[in-house]
Amino acid sequence: MRAIRYGMVGGGPDAFIGPVHRMAAALDGHFVLVAGAFSSEEDRSRQAGADLGLDPARTYASYEEMARFEAALPPDERIEIVSIVTPNHLHFPVAREFLEAGFHVICDKPLTTTLGDAETLCRMAAEGDRVFAVTHNYTGYPMVKEARERVRSGSLGPIRKAVVEYSQGWLATPLEVEGYKQAEWRLDPGRAGISSALGDIGCHAHNLSQYVTGLEVESLFADLGTLVPGRTLEDDAAVLLHYEGGARGVLIASQVSVGERNHLRLRVYGAEGGLDWSQEIPDRLRLMAADGSEQLLHVGGAALSDRAQAHTRLPSGHPEGFIEAFANLYRNVARTLLGRRAAVEPGPFDDDFPTVQDGARGVHFIETAVESGRKRAWVSGSYAPPTASAASAV
Repeated sequence: MRAIRYGMVGGGPDAFIGPVHRMAAALDGHFVLVAGAFSSEEDRSRQAGADLGLDPARTYASYEEMARFEAALPPDERIEIVSIVTPNHLHFPVAREFLEAGFHVICDKPLTTTLGDAETLCRMAAEGDRVFAVTHNYTGYPMVKEARERVRSGSLGPIRKAVVEYSQGWLATPLEVEGYKQAEWRLDPGRAGISSALGDIGCHAHNLSQYVTGLEVESLFADLGTLVPGRTLEDDAAVLLHYEGGARGVLIASQVSVGERNHLRLRVYGAEGGLDWSQEIPDRLRLMAADGSEQLLHVGGAALSDRAQAHTRLPSGHPEGFIEAFANLYRNVARTLLGRRAAVEPGPFDDDFPTVQDGARGVHFIETAVESGRKRAWVSGSYAPPTASAASAV
């Protein structure tokens, strides 16, 4: 079946996440990159397109030009979906532009910098019947999917507590004043939004915990700190969570934990057992029983669920990592689009990717935590993202 033509906005020279998206999109052969606006500087965008071997006519000076020209191409030539890998402040205008032009969207996290913008995208995607994925890529790991199945099957008993931590140490010094591009925009309110630690990594932790447990936050209390002098946004956060049904939780997000690399870890405790997963050893899931005994599950093992097996690429003992997990999201988006193209029913796990509504939940979490930190008080965390405007629902 013909590969899906896609375009990219952002991800030009010196970018980190753009090349990751391109590798993930290419891994299964479902996508082919045919167009892009890779930088706000025209020369850099043109150079990126040339380096990627694109037709110069399909490398654009701006995302507005790209959306306009691609929409005017014949249906069998234009892109079908756009991948947005810009700094946060551009997610909304770029996504809106391409939704209005009739394209599907894959967007990096956080979805937007304000909840109002996130809800607008939810409505636009629903009303236009557009596929809209948000790359909370850690949910793509097979053992995260196994953790989800263990919780949802009830094998841990009723969930009582979830502890999720995302700690990094790369911003323990003021890299943003030393010309380090990746630090500059993440600590700039004009580009990052109202949060740094929560907006950059805390929203991943929130999404991971919700994906595995299925629990919605009812209320939260956040302590946000700016520990490196001179910064406007927080670089460290600790959040107490009350979930629906009485479960409790703790979320930690830190960019200044010296020595930590990419320490994302989730522990979930039920009345009858617990589980423990870490992103730095992602092919292992530790199960804990009430009597203190433990069981280690490994990627590719015969005892794993169908969902975990469906997202496993290699035989047991062959490590799978960040790109493969990222590619699992792209593959599921592709299968959804290819199923639509062929007018066939989706497979059992084709819809297993974070959606625009999941993205809105993340933005709501960020805003609620910032509000709590400002008030130094518990605030309501209940939220249901919209799927369509009131007018279209009548």
